[in-house]
Amino acid sequence: MGLRRYVLFKLLWYTLALFVALGLNFVLPRLIPGNPVDALVARFLQGGLQGQAAGRVYQAFLEEFGLDRPMGQQFVAYLGNVLRGNLGVSFSYYPARVQDLIGQALPWTVALQLPAILVGWLLGNVLGAVAAYRGGRFDGRLFVAALALSSIPYYAMAILLLYALAVAVPLFPSAGGYSFGLTPSWSTAFVLDLLHHYALPFLSLVLVAIGGQAVGMRSMAIYELGADYVRYSRAMGVTQPRVLRYVFRNAMLPQVTGLALALGTLVGGALITELVFSYPGIGYLLFNAISLNDYPLIQGVTLCIAVAVLLANFLVDIAYGFIDPRIRAVQLGER
Repeated sequence: MGLRRYVLFKLLWYTLALFVALGLNFVLPRLIPGNPVDALVARFLQGGLQGQAAGRVYQAFLEEFGLDRPMGQQFVAYLGNVLRGNLGVSFSYYPARVQDLIGQALPWTVALQLPAILVGWLLGNVLGAVAAYRGGRFDGRLFVAALALSSIPYYAMAILLLYALAVAVPLFPSAGGYSFGLTPSWSTAFVLDLLHHYALPFLSLVLVAIGGQAVGMRSMAIYELGADYVRYSRAMGVTQPRVLRYVFRNAMLPQVTGLALALGTLVGGALITELVFSYPGIGYLLFNAISLNDYPLIQGVTLCIAVAVLLANFLVDIAYGFIDPRIRAVQLGER
């Protein structure tokens, strides 16, 4: 009964948070100075359209996008479209639909972020556990290196790698997902070119992730190695491998939570990295949308990011409430 109440309570709370996110998605793009229809009409003017014809086109676009209505009606229409799964038509890529543009950019972001998160999590935890167990000079050197890596923001690491390995020593391309002139295919030449462009964005994400995970795992493992149950187990003659299994299993719990939250930021976690490398993912798409005042595209991308983060947090909360009844009781005000 308590678990059902806890799930309903969390479901209500996250539904409210999603509604707030929808409101912010609608309001924030409209705070950007400028009128998005101006840029769209300017493209027609470049084609020779002028005078009254241009005015009629301008008015037609205002009516088509609903920008001539009061703000309240626009918000109601926006909510209705979202509930029907319609994210609208992009201003800057007109007449492309927003969900199609997100569908094209999302695989690039997932292919970049998912391996970086998993590899960084795995290597960082292994290195942190080994450092805590071995101690001494190895621990000291690895801790300093991990701390330095984790202290560097993703975008700063991206800029450093870009300068070092694409400008100073041009081993990798500086921008894009693949070379200009190539057509996406599963040919060997295209895949190798894809990996060549992939290397620097991936490294900039995974190096920072390894540092952060190693620092976290090392601290937790050292804490667990000094716990009373470890000393008691050793005094009782429990074998060292078995003690270490308990130690690292306990130390992994916060790290697993961190992994779940990192996966929740999968969609929006590499925005600036994609921007630095002009990588054709969600971050690059969002940057173009903001620079062109493309309200529907901004709303669509930020909604995807918000839903992913809320869903990850919801699942972590439910898992915590399921594993530990004390958390359920505190959240429901029963303790």
